[in-house]
Parts: sequence; C-alpha cells; structure tokens
Amino acid sequence: MKAFTPSLLALALAFSSMESMAAADLVLLNGKIYTADPANPSARAMAVKDGKVLKVGGNDEIKSLADGSTRVIDLTDKRLMPGLIDTHSHAVFGGLEMSTANMGDEVVELAELEKRLRGWRDDGTALHGDVINLSGMSSAYWSKAEELGRLFNQGEWAKQPVVLAGSDHHTGWANNAMLERAGIDARLIASLPEAERGTLGARPDGQPNGFAVDAGWDRIAAALPPVSPQILLKAAEAAVKYNNSLGITAWMDPAANAAPGEAVFAMTPTENSVGILPVYKALADKGELSAHVAALLVANSKSRPADLDTLDKVRQRFTGIPNLTLPGIKVFADGVLEYPAQSAALIDPYNNSQKRGELLIDPAHFGELVSAADARGWRVHIHAIGDRAVRESLNGIEQARRDRQSGITHSITHLQLVNPKEFARFKPLDVIASMQLLWASGDDYTLDLVKPYVSAFAFRYQYPAHSLLAQGATIAGASDWPVSSPNPWMAMSQAITRDGPKGVLNADERIDRATMLQAYTVNAARTIGLENRIGSLTPGKQADFIVLDRDVLEVADKDLADTRVLQTWFGGREVYQAND
Repeated sequence: MKAFTPSLLALALAFSSMESMAAADLVLLNGKIYTADPANPSARAMAVKDGKVLKVGGNDEIKSLADGSTRVIDLTDKRLMPGLIDTHSHAVFGGLEMSTANMGDEVVELAELEKRLRGWRDDGTALHGDVINLSGMSSAYWSKAEELGRLFNQGEWAKQPVVLAGSDHHTGWANNAMLERAGIDARLIASLPEAERGTLGARPDGQPNGFAVDAGWDRIAAALPPVSPQILLKAAEAAVKYNNSLGITAWMDPAANAAPGEAVFAMTPTENSVGILPVYKALADKGELSAHVAALLVANSKSRPADLDTLDKVRQRFTGIPNLTLPGIKVFADGVLEYPAQSAALIDPYNNSQKRGELLIDPAHFGELVSAADARGWRVHIHAIGDRAVRESLNGIEQARRDRQSGITHSITHLQLVNPKEFARFKPLDVIASMQLLWASGDDYTLDLVKPYVSAFAFRYQYPAHSLLAQGATIAGASDWPVSSPNPWMAMSQAITRDGPKGVLNADERIDRATMLQAYTVNAARTIGLENRIGSLTPGKQADFIVLDRDVLEVADKDLADTRVLQTWFGGREVYQAND
C-alpha cells in the first residue's frame, strides 16, 4: 500500500493539471498564427485563460482545452499575430489633432491655404480659444515666411492671432498679432543667447518674421489658450480607439509630463509638471485604457543627476495605475534637419549656412545623467536626428555601460543621419534603434529640404536601417504620431520598399519583412520594458493579439500597406472589431 500511494498522488496531480488546462476562456482554431516567439514561431490554434496566453499549438491539442463555457472562434485561415507596439507616439496629441483643422502635410498655393483657413475659422474647426490654429503644416511653407506675413498680417487677419503649426511639431509660424501675444519682438530676439537666437526667424532689421523652431516654437505654443481636461480626455479616448483599430495595443509616450502648450524642447520640469499623465489615469479609472502605455518624463537636455529626484516625485504620483508604467526619461539631443530649421546637430556643417545645428546636450556631462538614470533602473530614450547628436548620445550611454552593466535597455529615436562609425556601437552598448521608417521615402522632405543642404556622404546614410541591422543593431518600430500616421502597416511597407513620390531613398537601406514584424512586436516590447509581459504569443504573457484581413507574411510588399485589422484583443478581451 505504501508503494502505491505515490502513484495515486501522481495520477491525481496529472488529472488536476489537465482539469486546470481545460478551463480555457477562449480558443481560436484554424488560424495562421505568427507568435513572434522564436522558440515556437507558428501555430494553428491558441487558448486564452484569465487574459493570458494559455497555450499555442495544433488544432486538436488546443481544442481539447475547451469546455462548455469556452468561447470558440474559427479563424478560417486568417492571420493572427501579437498586438503591435509603437515605441514613440504622442498619442493624446494625436487624438487632439484628429478633431481639429489639419493640413496633413499637404502643400497648396497660399491663396488656397487662405481659403481653407477661412472655412475652418468660420466652422470653428480651427478655433483654439480666440486663436486660429492650423496643424499639419509642411516644412515647405517655412521658406515662405515673408509671403505668409504679407497674407496674414493684413485685412481680416490683422488683429486675429494666427498660428500655423508644423507637422513635425518642432516648427511653426505665427502672425504679428500672435507674436505680440507671445512677447516676441526684435528686442527679445536680440537678447537671446546666440544658440537660441536661431530658434526665431528674423528679418534683416531684426524684427521677427513669424518662423519658429524648437525653443522658439515653445514660446508661441505657451501663448496658446490651454486645452481643457475634458477635451484632453476625449482626445485620449479617440487615440486609444484609433490605435486599437490599427492593431496597436501598446506604445511609449515620450513626453508624458508635458501638456499642449507647455514647453518641451527647453523644458525645466518641476514636481508639478504632470502633463497628460492625469489624462491616462482618468482613462484607466474608466476602464478604457485598452493599451499598455509606457510614459516617459522629459528631462531638460542639460539636466544633472540631482534633477532626477524631481522627476521621481512625479513618477511616484502615478504608480499602480492599470496599464500605465513610467519606465524612464526622454531627452532631446538636437532638433530637426529640414531647411530652414536646420537645428539638428551635424558633424559636417550645413552647405548653406556653414553651421552645424544645435547640440542640446552637453557632451561633458550628458554621460553622468544617463548613468544616474541607469543606476535607478530607468530607461533613457534620446531624440537624435543629426549624426553628431547620435554620436554624442551613444557616448553618453557608453559612460553608463562603463559604470555598470545594468541590463537596462536604452534607445535612440529618429536616427535620420548616422555616421557609419556609429553603426557597430549599437549592439555592444545594447542601444535599440527606435526608427520612424515611414519617413524613409524619396519625397519633398528628404530630397528638397535635406539633400541640397547636407554633405553627399551624410545624405547617403539617411535613415540607415539596413546598415544598422547589418552591424547587429536591434530595430524597433515607431511613428512619432501625430508627426506622421501611426499606421504600422504603412511603415512596414515603406521600410521594405523605401519608394516615394520622387523616387527611392537609398535603396541599399531597405530591410526585410521579418525584421519589421519583430520591430513592432518583441523588439518594441523590450524597448518599453515590457518584454516579459507582451510582444509575443508565449504562454503566460498577456493575450494581446490581432486578426488581419490578409496574410502579412505572404502578401506583396505594396499590399502590406493596405492591411486592415479585423479584430483587436487586449488582455483576452475584444476591444475592436472592423464592422463596429
């Protein structure tokens, strides 16, 4: 009898295990499942229990996990994959712009621009308090600052504050009525430090011409009427629904401690700089945050380690909120590359000005800040567009790696120009390249507003995805919404083809589809610090997944951009259906 007891116990445990495995809440059968899990990359079926992936495998073994209470879905050979992750999205700002006047980067004649603006003024779409505010302006307009002034500083517009906000969210233009409200005049421009003086456009007589970039744009944005909490909450609701409709179930918000109108580029955060964090909290409290949000706090570019104490006080106020994490900080290393802004920091000077842009970080001390954040277990996410900014960003991270091997993943975003000497540094420093590859196109921006103004050598390595990948760098998908569309399918297709309205941009930098699928799943999950919870359909991870209208592993490159999401599930709960 004593010898038989262990066998009975083992049998009882086996039946107990089978009984617990059989209690799946949801079973999906007959699918083409891409798991993004290298240990088990494909399957036909999946079981979900308590909001998590229970098991993936063949139809028969997964079907056996269903009982009378299990919801069973026949995928009818549709493609299913993990929910997608955007590693750089200003989602609340994107939601806000969805309901306001927006040019969508379209360039039209100034007479047509005035006609549209007049219509949006009259129907209220462009009204922001008493200010006419038009978003989504192409940088192509900024070389026409004087012409804009002649149009919008007279007649019906003379006493009406008018603001034209660049689609890049770094640049813009304001008429005289708005400049006066913002306190921008010749005296102010003359009083600015030389580096900052270039952030406000000026005529030969020193008077402002309305153009602004980075810190200059901060001054104009700060003079706009504040956006109410109610409007921000509606914007957040719209942003979550829109992201879910695209298959996005997680994103990193890289400036969550700044609200519309608050300084970002020259930000000096305080413990009261909570930005849009209360909006995410309100959404979570309503049970409507159907996405993981990794919210970063902007640190001043010249912050010192002691300044992180202030940011930590903000972090402590927003801990424990469902689906919201605060994994680190965001730092601006430079500005933007396109003419006439040219605030991105370059190794070789711009051809027209012989200036090298503005490096916002201090190379002598930036490494101390990165290392201090790293020591706290915080991620550091760095905006770097010019090749000099990328180099100095890597130097800062390198100091942190010399100080300790923490295992904390840091990232650099945008990476429009990267010097080849930096390609091989990403892998050993464990720096993820968070890239907006929707921008890797032969278009007005890259060919008209960049190519004539930078060295041929630098231009050759614009958005160098393949060069980075070949040297072992990890690439993560990102949109920078609302700078451009958050649609990940368009970005994947663009990364593969690099084709644009004016030709192919650096064909040698094309990358493959498998890399892009990883960029928006497992790689992105690691970028935002949630690789143990999401990013692949691995048993035990949250059941965030999407069902698609086509097989994205097989369709033609050009057809990938038109992918439609049929269903989006978050934590085992359906949060979007295409026919809704």
